Amino acid sequence: MPTTDPKIIRNFCIIAHIDHGKSTLADRMLQLTGVVDARQMRAQYLDKMDIERERGITIKAQNVRLPWTADDGKDYVLHMIDTPGHVDFTYEVSRSLAACEGTLLLVDAAQGIEAQTLANLYLALENDLHIIPVLNKIDLPAAQPDKYAGEIAHIIGCEPDDVLRISAKTGEGVADVLNAIVRQIPAPMGSVDDPARAMIFDSVYDSYRGVITYVRVFDGQLSTKDRGLMMSTQNQHEILEVGVVSPEMMPTETLSAGEVGYVIPGVKNVRQARVGDTLTTVRNSARESLGGYRDPKPMVYSGL
Repeated sequence: MPTTDPKIIRNFCIIAHIDHGKSTLADRMLQLTGVVDARQMRAQYLDKMDIERERGITIKAQNVRLPWTADDGKDYVLHMIDTPGHVDFTYEVSRSLAACEGTLLLVDAAQGIEAQTLANLYLALENDLHIIPVLNKIDLPAAQPDKYAGEIAHIIGCEPDDVLRISAKTGEGVADVLNAIVRQIPAPMGSVDDPARAMIFDSVYDSYRGVITYVRVFDGQLSTKDRGLMMSTQNQHEILEVGVVSPEMMPTETLSAGEVGYVIPGVKNVRQARVGDTLTTVRNSARESLGGYRDPKPMVYSGL
């Protein structure tokens, strides 16, 4: 599989409050781009964990690669990184945002902007992301798109007419969102010829394959049989497999600059592959990490 030209790649995520329709919008995008056909489709397709499906919330960041032929007739590769919507996952959200160049700000047209959305919006602005405002659920009788378009425009400093109006449930306007991503979000920077640097924005444990890390490659290339090096812990390990998620895992020979995918690093413990760490290769290792890494703090809350 040849390396993908960074010019046609767009990396984006979706910021939304719980229940503003993020998972439904992701579902529509999967259908429109043809990576999931109607027969395999189910609601909340990317929410794989039982508890996510049961509660209707997104806990783990998922990523998926979407092919899209834009209205300019060219083919693009879109990487959607789905971020957790809950306030306890601020660090995970910040790492997911750092893996993107742009974000969709998704707001319910019946409820307007909520505090949680604002918190993540400020994170996105800190990361210099291009923001595309989108009002969802315009099909609801209680929707007030004009009122909330004005509110969003005031907060992010755009015109009310720039706010896209869609219904993720019916699919209305979703194609316009994909075209806006291609037009407005910048292509990733970074050179394939530099030493490899990839940021881990999520890791999961699989009982058959060990730890699977989801990465965004900023520079260089990662390929199977490379020896990987985690820059915060200096742990070395064999890279067993690299690939892309579309929406199931598909192994490829390499992951190169600008791409988002997964790496199976042949480690047995998630602590050896920490979120926010920089992955490079032993053979041609990077001098400095991508920055922003900190030791994750476990959170426990109790209400009295």
